[in-house]
This record gives sequence, structure tokens and C-alpha cells, in this order.
Amino acid sequence: MNKIYKITLFFYLVTNILNVSISNEKFFDKGLQFYENKKYEEAKFMFEKSIVYNPKDSNSYLYLAKIYNIAENQKQEEKNLETTLIIEPDNEEAILMTMKIALKKSNYSKVKVLSKTFTEVCKKLCDENENILKTLDNLEPKNNES
Repeated sequence: MNKIYKITLFFYLVTNILNVSISNEKFFDKGLQFYENKKYEEAKFMFEKSIVYNPKDSNSYLYLAKIYNIAENQKQEEKNLETTLIIEPDNEEAILMTMKIALKKSNYSKVKVLSKTFTEVCKKLCDENENILKTLDNLEPKNNES
């Protein structure tokens, strides 16, 4: 009787774990579809549901940051980017978005630090770093002249 109980419990746990992981993927994929179709409120809801099932899903936080960027809610954008970088420190898209925010805030020292990290991890967006550094070079002399 004890063996039957253990086997039943084992299959129950395996089934639930598989259902949770499949649900998480469905929520993220559905959110991605909404995002690509510019249905940002629906996408936001799906990414938040995805996070409920998997709080360590860095991509859901990244896409929430993108949605908040579009909505011009910089505080929430930064919060989600920070979470993305805590979970996945070498996420080049999150680093790049954080650099752009720091540049807007005139936090040039933070841009330089992030740029070094970005250079080490970049795979797809390496040209963007050069553009930000050129912008930074153009802004810094003006800042020093004042």
C-alpha cells in the first residue's frame, strides 16, 4: 500500500510540474503575440501571468520593461530592467535599454560602466554601444564647458 501511495504521489507531482512549465510558456508566447500585434495591455497581463508561474523568467520582465517604455513609464521600465539584470546579468538588450535611460538622465558614469559590461556580453547589438558612446562623447564636452 505504501508503494502505491509513493508512486501515485510521484506521478501527481511530475504531472503538476509539467503543467506549470507548459502554462508558463503559453503565457509568455501569448504575451509575445500580443506585443508583436501592439496590444500592449493584453501583452502586459500575459507577461505578468508568466511571472506568477515562473518568477525567474527574465524575458517576461524585459518585455514588461519594453511595454513601460512605450507607455513612457520610466520608473516601471527601470524596475523591470533591474529585475531582468538581476536574473540574467548578461542580457544585452536590458543593458542597452538601461544605458539609454542613464544617458537621458545624464548619468554618464553609469553609461560608461554599463558600456564596459555591454562590450563583454554583446552578440547582436554591438553597434548600438558605439552609437551611445558617440552620443556620450558629444554631450560630455558640453557638460564640462558649463
